[in-house]
Amino acid sequence: MNVYELNQPYGMALLLVGVIGILCTVLNQAKVIRIAAWASVALVTLLFIAAVFKVKTTFGFIPFKGISGFLSRQIAFKWGWYLLFAGALVSLAGATGFRKVVNIQ
Repeated sequence: MNVYELNQPYGMALLLVGVIGILCTVLNQAKVIRIAAWASVALVTLLFIAAVFKVKTTFGFIPFKGISGFLSRQIAFKWGWYLLFAGALVSLAGATGFRKVVNIQ
């Protein structure tokens, strides 16, 4: 399932949070990095929930619950979801472990 097929403004918000996180990493802004990491995890989780609900309601027009359930189970989430979650979790791990280095001379 394509992020943009589900909701294009939501997909753009997800990309914007990622770009802000990368830009603040380059600029060494620890607080904004943490906020972007938490926002990324929240957005990816909400996106997954929305995708599951969309799959569950896709075959809602079929009056037979058995056939509808069977068709819903045939739609499988692919490896891209693992990468999306892994990226959000790695950014969160990096953001929470981010400590500003102070050079004392």
